[in-house]
Amino acid sequence: MLKGILITVLSVGVIGTAVWGYQEHREKNAILINAENNYQRAFHELTYEIDVLHDKIGSTLAMNSRSSLSPALADVWRITSQAHSDVGQLPLSLLPFNKTEEFLAQIGEFSYKTAIRDLDKDPLTDEEYQSLQGLYKQAADIQSELRNVQHMVVKNDLRWMDVETALATNNEAADNTIIDGFQTVEKTVEGYDETDLGPAFVNMQKKDENYQYLEGKEISKKEAVSEAKKYAQSPDDVKATVAENGEGSDYGFFSVSLRSPKESIETNLDITKKGGYPIWLITARDVKQQKISLEDAHQSAVKFLKDNEFEDLDLFESVQYDQMGVFTFVSKQDDVRIYPDSIKMKVALDNGQILGFSAEDFLKSHHKRDIPQAVLAKEEAREKINSQLKIMDDRLAIILNDSNEEVLCYEFTGTLGEDTYRIYINSENGREEKVEKLQNAEPIYEDVV
Repeated sequence: MLKGILITVLSVGVIGTAVWGYQEHREKNAILINAENNYQRAFHELTYEIDVLHDKIGSTLAMNSRSSLSPALADVWRITSQAHSDVGQLPLSLLPFNKTEEFLAQIGEFSYKTAIRDLDKDPLTDEEYQSLQGLYKQAADIQSELRNVQHMVVKNDLRWMDVETALATNNEAADNTIIDGFQTVEKTVEGYDETDLGPAFVNMQKKDENYQYLEGKEISKKEAVSEAKKYAQSPDDVKATVAENGEGSDYGFFSVSLRSPKESIETNLDITKKGGYPIWLITARDVKQQKISLEDAHQSAVKFLKDNEFEDLDLFESVQYDQMGVFTFVSKQDDVRIYPDSIKMKVALDNGQILGFSAEDFLKSHHKRDIPQAVLAKEEAREKINSQLKIMDDRLAIILNDSNEEVLCYEFTGTLGEDTYRIYINSENGREEKVEKLQNAEPIYEDVV
């Protein structure tokens, strides 16, 4: 009898394990199928967007009037943004594809800045038309290569999950048509001479110069780990791994990963080689029940900034998401807010730990500026605002306009009904540069560092 009971129990256990294993297998397959479907969708949408992009650029070459050309170029910008998004959804992070992405970025930057230009006063030059013709030909070549990859994918029923596996395992010996096809696309783009897109374009190749304001000596890998522990507020016994990035760049950085052996907490951050500044930091852990206020978290953020010598900053925005305080700081010079110099932080509301830090914008643009005198008086700028808006606060600020240029503005904060707005009026010509509707009811105005 006992033997029969044991057999029954074991049988039930085996059946239960089999059922559990089958369910796990089904769930895993469902996840893989969903990922494959998303990859296939992004790829076919990318191919379609490049088709449309080629046609749209061709259409602009036949246009002459501003009323037609500006909307067409705005449409080109929209399509390149969608194509960029599609590329970002493909498992190509381990495959060099930067030249193609730069090509899309160049078209998007050129088309956007040209679309917002007054083409009646400043029409396209002959050189810019030649640039458009060059982009048209380049788009045709990329279109042809992508269509060839698409044909092979459909003909041979190829899977993008195999691409992800091959890239992750560095399986170069594998016969992978998709990888070969995208490498051909990348080589096609590399074969182009750098296109001169005229005065409307800020050369994407020179983006490294954005870190030209960094100060200090170049640090070693060992020093990068030491700095990382300081920024992450980690104990000395954390296990650290570090990788050197930005080879061939004037402004490289170290990527550091810190893992606590006692707790399941991991911190990842990038640190500049020059000066050892933190570009960004993320600590992954579960945030428990809130124990401190948003103001307490704000003070923790301020202390972190002071301890790491980030000075002359204003708290610009403060908001709470679940058990997390999110803060945005901007630099200040001569009582003028410098919005391009921004730092974003996330603080845990269970213990005040800094869980997120992003200073990329600050490090790229922070320097002492020659701030011009405002041409318009504050009262003249105020007259440019909707009279129904109740102004609560005003100040001078430097912002980036739609052409990515720094402009000195009067910043007015006011209410209209139940909503709060920020309006930026150009201090030189009175143009309404930007209008923002605030999500939180009350902005915070105070010097913090």
